[in-house]
Amino acid sequence: MKGRALITGGAGFIGSHLADRFVADGWSTEVLDDLSSGKRENLAATVRFHEMDVRSAGAASLVSSGGFDVIVHLAAQMDVRRSVADPRFDADVNIGGTLNLCEAIRSSSGKRPRLVFSSTGGALYGDTARPPHAETTAKDPDSPYGVAKLAVEQYLGYYTRVHGLETVTVRYANVYGPRQDPHGEAGVVAIFCQRILAGRPLTIFGDGTQTRDYVHVRDVVDATYLAATCPVPPAGGVDARAFNVGTGVATSVLDLAETLRRASRRDTPIEFASRRAGEQMESYLVATKATTVLGWQPRVDLEAGLADTFAWFAARDAHLIPTHAPTASRPS
Repeated sequence: MKGRALITGGAGFIGSHLADRFVADGWSTEVLDDLSSGKRENLAATVRFHEMDVRSAGAASLVSSGGFDVIVHLAAQMDVRRSVADPRFDADVNIGGTLNLCEAIRSSSGKRPRLVFSSTGGALYGDTARPPHAETTAKDPDSPYGVAKLAVEQYLGYYTRVHGLETVTVRYANVYGPRQDPHGEAGVVAIFCQRILAGRPLTIFGDGTQTRDYVHVRDVVDATYLAATCPVPPAGGVDARAFNVGTGVATSVLDLAETLRRASRRDTPIEFASRRAGEQMESYLVATKATTVLGWQPRVDLEAGLADTFAWFAARDAHLIPTHAPTASRPS
């Protein structure tokens, strides 16, 4: 075995793919998830599963006594709309849950794992600075979700400098791909796929010109695995060990809808609704730091990735594949 890895939120969309990657590369892999949006069936039988809330005493006990080499922290309240409606709950999960883990690592008398935190490259920078956004771009979130993620990054800097924790941050763009849940997780690609298959119109909030950087889950898993296992720069400011994970390509919601309609070969109608509070107008990332330091680069282009994702949803709806269908891992 290469080591022991714990993935919080590991039964969810990104986490379950990442668990597959750690297992395939020879790690003893464990997952902590409260199943509020994740699914037990997303995980391979070889993954040891702990059903618990990341804020709980049980989670702290697992972290402090587990002897892990790496903890990848994906468990989160991830819906921007919910953060706007209930910012206290968002902060309780996203800040409180992370502090629970950090305190458990700090107080542990045993091995201290590297903690990899999944932040946001979409909501962190806000609309004040024009994209593309690099890691050092001024951060001015437009939603409580983005504010909480930024606060956690600041806390991680504190724990690194004052208590010697080894922390790394990956700032994801808009992740899409197989296993994304259109009901339990925010993700326009999954929602659009589900609507196309159900014969329902695609609803676009606003005029559809807002842009996002859509990155396939396979590329996100590669970047996160490298952040967990590769040498990283010395500790410093909040951006020293932070890595944007995106394609550097801005795609409008209208273009996304049209590309998915081509992939599905269906002429699904498009309808428009009012723009939602807390939503950015423009977002795409500069990810050259991840390429330079980690040796990572995105490999899945949007057209192929959307076709792959739609095919997965179509096969699932036709009951042709199980929920857990591991993607092949590539050597890093």
